Amino acid sequence: MNIPERLEQALIKLYNAFHNDELNPECCSACAVGNILDNKDSWKYLSNDHGSLQLNYIGEIHQNMGRKFNGYAPLELLTIEKIFLEACGFITPLCHYNSKPQNPRNKEALFNGLCAVVTYLCALDNIPDVMNYSRIFEYEQHNPVYKFDVIYN
Repeated sequence: MNIPERLEQALIKLYNAFHNDELNPECCSACAVGNILDNKDSWKYLSNDHGSLQLNYIGEIHQNMGRKFNGYAPLELLTIEKIFLEACGFITPLCHYNSKPQNPRNKEALFNGLCAVVTYLCALDNIPDVMNYSRIFEYEQHNPVYKFDVIYN
């Protein structure tokens, strides 16, 4: 399968951030989009609210000009962040009166957020979801479609 470079780079950055404990949903330079954009927080100026899909004036200008940030349009970036935050347990947009998870940096919550983001990123590039495990359980006439060498110790 040929994976577009923007997707490959995003997956590498998200993978590294997750495993290096550098993923923080409440920080614009360390959240899903912040990591995709090389830990820059300039993307936050595309919208007035963190976790909103509403582009502000600056965001609209960049969107209408066809501007891409590491391969992603402004509205795609806002969607990535909204998906990530909600899958981590936040109510969006982030603000003092919306509830948030008790421990926003909980590994399981972050993993759920990343799974949702990866599914969306794959859909953007029209490739099968790389997080979908269901294919390994496919069968035809009571036999597995995919065979694995299983070693028992």
